[in-house]
Amino acid sequence: MKIMICKDYDEVSKKAASIVIKEIKKNPDLKIGLATGSSPIGLYKNLIEAYQKNKISFKSVVSYNLDEYIGIDRSHPQSYYSFMYENLFKHIDMNDDNIHIPDNDIDRIDHLAEDYNQVLHDNQLDIQILGIGTNGHIGFNEPGTPLGNETFIVTLDEQTRMDNSRFFNSIDEVPKFAITMGIKNIMYSKKIVLIASGKEKAKVIHKMIKGKVTKNLPASILQLHPDCTVIIDEQAASKLK
Repeated sequence: MKIMICKDYDEVSKKAASIVIKEIKKNPDLKIGLATGSSPIGLYKNLIEAYQKNKISFKSVVSYNLDEYIGIDRSHPQSYYSFMYENLFKHIDMNDDNIHIPDNDIDRIDHLAEDYNQVLHDNQLDIQILGIGTNGHIGFNEPGTPLGNETFIVTLDEQTRMDNSRFFNSIDEVPKFAITMGIKNIMYSKKIVLIASGKEKAKVIHKMIKGKVTKNLPASILQLHPDCTVIIDEQAASKLK
């Protein structure tokens, strides 16, 4: 596990973007796993800027999102489908056919995980972008999730719902279920980049890097990945000293 400590969130975002840009230049057909939430927004802004300056093209890039809420429509402003288009896809030359976001049709709930898992089995990711929850989740793999899990439907942890309630009018609006890549899917990626910032992430970052590998802190499994880079700001790194 490679640890990169940056001054602030802007520097974290630029550093993460530089890694992705390098990978796209090296492989225009890059298969990339994408995350949502506040952590990758700066990364996506930097990727948009690189595209606008003709430094990179996304025409042949293929994306696979980590997760999606179940129980809200894709058109809902807080769906991860909407998030990805607002924060990245509509600003770049991404081919819609190359975008993969887990289906969240509740009428097909018995088939959603199996279908997306098959897509992931057929396409090994070159790089996976991750954030981390204050409880140590990656994707929506909450504490206690078996480390060998593949794509599944998850009942969201109350801490996760509370953390995400800032994006909704109230916690009552936050969905209780989601579909997510499993930890096994994430670990199958050739390269992983995890980004985090802020003092509220300091405790979990310390546990992820210094603690035991345990299902009670799903992100700790990243210690075992052969090519994982953790990019954090000084506040998130404050308990590592």
